[in-house]
Parts: sequence; C-alpha cells; structure tokens
Amino acid sequence: MKAVVYHGPGKKSWEQVPDPTIEQETDVIVRVTTTTICGSDLHILKGDVPDTPEGTILGHEAVGVIEEVGPGVRNFRKGDRVLIPAITACGQCDACRQGMYSHCVRGGWILGHTINGVQAQYARIPFADTSLHKVPEELKDEDVLFLTDILPTAYECGVLSGQIQPGDTVAVVGVGPVGLAAVMLSRLYSPSVIVAIDLDPRRLERAKRLGADVTVRAGQEDPV
Repeated sequence: MKAVVYHGPGKKSWEQVPDPTIEQETDVIVRVTTTTICGSDLHILKGDVPDTPEGTILGHEAVGVIEEVGPGVRNFRKGDRVLIPAITACGQCDACRQGMYSHCVRGGWILGHTINGVQAQYARIPFADTSLHKVPEELKDEDVLFLTDILPTAYECGVLSGQIQPGDTVAVVGVGPVGLAAVMLSRLYSPSVIVAIDLDPRRLERAKRLGADVTVRAGQEDPV
C-alpha cells in the first residue's frame, strides 16, 4: 500500500509500505477512504514530537471501511463504515472508566504518533470496540471527518476548559479549523458575545458566518 511516512524532522515521503496486519485480537484493519492533516502532524514534521519514531506512518483522523476483524472484536464486522478518532481507548483502565479516554494508559493519542497512523490506504486500529464509531449510511465522509479530532478538541479544550456559561463574553483567539469549531460550539452555551480574533480576514468572515458577533483583525485592531 501507499502511505505518508515520517523520516525525521523536515522529512516525509509518499511511499510503498507493507499492508498492516492484525497484531492483537482486538484489532481491525480499515481501508481508509478519507483522511486529513492535523497541526499535530506538522509539529511531528518540525521535530517537536521526539517520541515519534522515524518510519512511522502519519495521521490520526480518518473515515474508512473495515476489511478485517480480530477474533476479540464484538461490535464491528467486515464492511462496516467507521469513524477513526484521534484517540484510541482500551476501555478498561481507570482513565477510560472515568471517561478520560485521552489519558488511556494503553491508548490515547498513539495513531500516527507512536504507532502507524491513517494517512495510508489501510490502517490497523487497536481496541476497535472502544475506539471506533459506526457512520450512518446517509452521511458522507466529509460530513463526519471533523468529528475525529477538530470538533472534540474545540469542545474539550475550548468550551469545557473555558467553562462557558450563559451571558459570558467569549474570545476565540485564532479561528483556523479548531477555532471555528469553538465559535460554533460556544454558541450552544448562550454567551452574550463571541469575539473572533485572527490575522486572516477570510477566516474572520467565516467566523462571522458561523456565529461570531464581533471580529477583530489582529495587528490592525485592538481586541480590547
């Protein structure tokens, strides 16, 4: 198969690599139909994530179709269309039992980080029963791809960590994909004002369409 492979800081290639195989009974093999790039991938490529081994296939956000199922998998079968989120969860450790899946002691952010990821034609997904989500037939890949990482990150790191309450003033600094998702999700909590701040006027225009009340072009306007 073909895959995007990391070869050290500043080095990557689209190359032929061996197809993944079932390694643990809870694994599945997914044929990737849609994937995308994350800022975390760029950090790896810059050399800012030293625990990513050279030779690792990048990527941790994808949609695909299950091609092979390990003998311990109960919730999925060959042919299921699934969402592959950034976080892999064993479902059994203390963190998983508390719903803190990103802190899973055997999973967390491992795809495209410490094990091969999903910027490839096929990918091995560990702990399939507690890591994958079935995609309804009526939804396109592009309809659900943001649910792999961008929307959850905006919700957990932005909305929940920010403790947004009705009537609050919310400032979203940087309205790239995650920031735009934070604008949309913040609106669900009924703040009085959402302020979007960015250098790019095109992003600010998109933020306005997605729910920002005020936009500020950083460097040219004072956001305060």
